[in-house]
Amino acid sequence: MKDNLIKIKSFDFALRIIKLYKYITEEKREYILSKQLLRSGTSIGANIREAEHAESKADFIHKLSISLKEANETEYWLELLFKSKFITDNEFESISKDISEILKLLISIIKTSKKNMR
Repeated sequence: MKDNLIKIKSFDFALRIIKLYKYITEEKREYILSKQLLRSGTSIGANIREAEHAESKADFIHKLSISLKEANETEYWLELLFKSKFITDNEFESISKDISEILKLLISIIKTSKKNMR
């Protein structure tokens, strides 16, 4: 169940990141930070999808750990875009809640998976 939730949330989040990327490049003419955000923000779900067909429990945990790293990096780019005034308070707060939720879900799934491996 958690796996489906994380799959849905990460996909929806990737769509939000793509929209935000379009906005930042078209309206704000910012191309470097936004490209980093696009790469890491869409990579979260891609690695979650890879984990679905992992070769082992260890591989599953590894793929989700990569997703966790990408989610953490995405949070960094969002904070940077916010602090440098490329996105507003409202835009940041809204998307920040999403990435925080994804981070919490990934941490929970990874911890549970590691516990079940023992």
